[in-house]
Amino acid sequence: MYAVVIEGAGGPDVLSVQEVPDPLPQQGEVLIDVVAAGLNRADVQQRRGLYPPPPGASPLPGLEVSGRIADAGGSAFRAGDPVVALLAGGGYAERVAVPAGQVVPAPDGVSLVQAAGLPETAATVWSNLVLQAGLTAGDHVLIHGASGGIGVMAVQVSLALGAVPHVTAGSAAKLEIARSLGVRTLIDYREQDFVEELRSATGGRGADVILDVVGASYLARNIESLATGGRLVVIGLQGGATAELDLGMLMGRRASVAGTTLRARPVAEKSAIMEAVRENVWPLVANGAVKPFVGRTFPLAEVAAAHTYFDSGEHTGKVLLVMD
Repeated sequence: MYAVVIEGAGGPDVLSVQEVPDPLPQQGEVLIDVVAAGLNRADVQQRRGLYPPPPGASPLPGLEVSGRIADAGGSAFRAGDPVVALLAGGGYAERVAVPAGQVVPAPDGVSLVQAAGLPETAATVWSNLVLQAGLTAGDHVLIHGASGGIGVMAVQVSLALGAVPHVTAGSAAKLEIARSLGVRTLIDYREQDFVEELRSATGGRGADVILDVVGASYLARNIESLATGGRLVVIGLQGGATAELDLGMLMGRRASVAGTTLRARPVAEKSAIMEAVRENVWPLVANGAVKPFVGRTFPLAEVAAAHTYFDSGEHTGKVLLVMD
């Protein structure tokens, strides 16, 4: 099969499409003929040499795919079934072997190509906003990075649950995406202080939940933005990994801070998350409350161009690689 190989650590030029052996499914795995694969920040960090695959995972990049079952491997699936899968690696390829529990039927209402942009975002958002932070109707939730795949998914899921989303982004064009989804509090972090804007929008209450992809550089202001009993969930480190935490402020708000990752979780945990996605998010996709937001698609052969576009910071929504 053809797959994307990372040759050294660096920019998009270290990516090349090569012929490699087909994956051999192990016990409990299924084999998928890939239709499309999602591009995620973790792939970029792996390309840069900053985020190696977990032990035993494929060295090939790619954490989510859509496709059709090629070998059901004794699972309940049948050959030809349209599916999506959450991976620990290997998605930038024409075929991938995946633990059966991390594979779910593709949702109704979207094309199989579009569906490739759903597994990682849906699993990340549901596991963090709902399973970790306990987001419920009426909660105010601050979402940083509102125009990316995770941000758009987080906004849609929050609205579907009856929560009130507030968002930050770095340009008027990116904020317009959130506005089009129904968000009223739109904060340009380059021009505005999100702590002040959030407090104003919530009548001084602050956020019950914050979903943060920035990390260290936002920690102090995120804590300041929390409501009493608020929950901060850090899922990215774009602004660094180390910061000072004001425990007095945290205790005074009776708040909590959690940091999570998805890729390195055990198969059982990822399987449980994907089952929760199937049960809770897929109906929202089917009824149109949650829609995949695909910014651009690239053929597999243009993977370097796809990463260059992603690195530019100009992208919105999901970037997908489509098999030739």
